[in-house]
Amino acid sequence: MGERFVTRGFVGRRDAPGAGGDLRARTPPGQYLTSDFPVLSAGPTPRTDLDRWSFRIEGLVDRPIEWTWDEFLALPARDWVVDISCVTKWTHLDMRWRGVSVDTLLEGVELDPAAAFVIAWCDGDYTTNLPLADVLNGQAFVAYEYDGAPLRPEHGGPARLVVPARYFWKSAKWIRGFRIQAADEPGFWESLGYHNRGDQWLEERYSGD
Repeated sequence: MGERFVTRGFVGRRDAPGAGGDLRARTPPGQYLTSDFPVLSAGPTPRTDLDRWSFRIEGLVDRPIEWTWDEFLALPARDWVVDISCVTKWTHLDMRWRGVSVDTLLEGVELDPAAAFVIAWCDGDYTTNLPLADVLNGQAFVAYEYDGAPLRPEHGGPARLVVPARYFWKSAKWIRGFRIQAADEPGFWESLGYHNRGDQWLEERYSGD
């Protein structure tokens, strides 16, 4: 293979200056602290015109629901300040986002009693799988701003899923919807050997960890 499949960032580094006691206590094992926002992607960066963008929830719901970009921006939103840890071993504390809670999105549908998993699907044919229990009760949101500005395409814009309690590959870039299922279904990285759940505090990086 002539090209690297994944972009830069899959190496360890030293902590950012000033990363002392309290900050280290907030940093999962095996991670280094950074103030950067590394760009890590598999393949080219999708760039979707906002007039063609939509977000759809389908699968085990009473009826599918879909929002245009303007309709999505009109949903109740809030600011989030969360710590993010990447499987490539960087952790960035107090990252500032604005977006819509997954709880708010699911208020628009009635879930089937068999619903147990969310498959996030995205432009670029990327998918990732999450138990419903890992994205409810304020644990996940769909962000469209980062650090006070529209989310840039290289960071997953116009919108990306953010699941702070899981390694960052679960925070799917360029998100376009959720498929609600009864059965689990490994996504892109999970099919290539990444851990199915990705809890950074348990160092669930790869299958078998």
